Amino acid sequence: MFNAAMLNPLFTHSSTSTILSDAQFVANMLHVEAALARVQAKLGIIPADYGELIAAAAESLNVDWERLAVETERAGVPVIELVRQLREHVGGDAASYVHWGATSQDIMDTALVLQIRAVLENIDASLHRLISGLIRLAREHRHTLMVGRTHAQPAVPITFGLKVAGWIAPNLRHQERLQELKPRLLIVQFGGAAGTLASLDKRGVEVRDALANELGLAAPLLAWHTQRDTLVEFANWLSLVTGTLAKMAQDVILMAQSEVGELRETSDLERGGSSTMPQKQNPVISEIIIAAARTNASLLSAMHNALIQEHERGTHGWQVEWIVLPQMMSLMAAALDKAVFLSENLVVDSGHMRRNIDATQGLMLSEAISLALTPHLGRAEAKRLVKLAGMHAVQEERHLVDVVRELTDTPLDWTGLKDESDYLGVSDLLIDQLLSVCEGYSSRDS
Repeated sequence: MFNAAMLNPLFTHSSTSTILSDAQFVANMLHVEAALARVQAKLGIIPADYGELIAAAAESLNVDWERLAVETERAGVPVIELVRQLREHVGGDAASYVHWGATSQDIMDTALVLQIRAVLENIDASLHRLISGLIRLAREHRHTLMVGRTHAQPAVPITFGLKVAGWIAPNLRHQERLQELKPRLLIVQFGGAAGTLASLDKRGVEVRDALANELGLAAPLLAWHTQRDTLVEFANWLSLVTGTLAKMAQDVILMAQSEVGELRETSDLERGGSSTMPQKQNPVISEIIIAAARTNASLLSAMHNALIQEHERGTHGWQVEWIVLPQMMSLMAAALDKAVFLSENLVVDSGHMRRNIDATQGLMLSEAISLALTPHLGRAEAKRLVKLAGMHAVQEERHLVDVVRELTDTPLDWTGLKDESDYLGVSDLLIDQLLSVCEGYSSRDS
């Protein structure tokens, strides 16, 4: 879908682009035609020796691409011309048995499923690699203190390891979702003209199940020519994953701001440069991830609109999928590839994280101090006192603990309260729990 060679590296992934190419899709359709002929020959639906003859012809067909394009525009689908070329290549009486009992949508939908299966193999490997890279970061920085921010403002101390754990967790859930989805998604399409398989008399289900087995797919309860819910579920999943990657990318952008200075996307100073400002190192990788996620979120609505189809075979929803789903797969694969790069190249500036903590003048300890004072002063008075002290701390540029001590004679461990690392709650335990479910991952995976 991206024809601009200059922009292709930004929004595509090389191996996924190959899977989504016209050449591979046509190869998939021919593979389905070959499998159909083989199983029908084995079942005695077509003459026994025609199965391998048709399959061999499908594998060796030299497609006339120019003619295929012309006739696709004329017919609205590529299958009619492709089948004509295949029949011509088979020749003789066997040619009549090409595409026996099938309809164009059977071939194209099943080819799409084969395409999706191949894309998912890439995605599975990349997701595993992403999680492995993030696990390394979480382990390495489980004790690296930083500012925890809510509503874009300093809130309480956290560790960078815990933040990274928050990037990992949803990706683990996405893997679970995908495993739940695959049995519904990776299914053959074979229903004939209107889902009855009448052209195969009473043997339609037998052929359908054999075709599914031949292709390594599952068999559906019914033809799904106008039941597109599973494809939309897959599109939802693509958008979910891309959105999760974009949440990480958004964090990186914010933490990479010059005045924050806690992260850099990479140590490669040539990345993200400016044509006029020599000092710039823009977070271009994260920007592309977010652009992909926002685009996928928009495209998802088109897939939901494509659910609305007429009767047993639709008029336009199917075509909407042709436009949208390849783009969504391509964008998700590209975003995932860039997220993997971040997980393996992110530069963490723990010193700047510490300086940003110090710059808050202890205000992130407001909750801790308020809770410590509550048994002595009551909750309302403790909160009032700390809020007043916070105003003075900002105006006078002093540490909050020092100001509070001047406003009360309450006996507290003031030295301990001044240490942000003592107010991390169960962060360590939470990181341990997450890492315990990631034991199958290795940061050395590639």
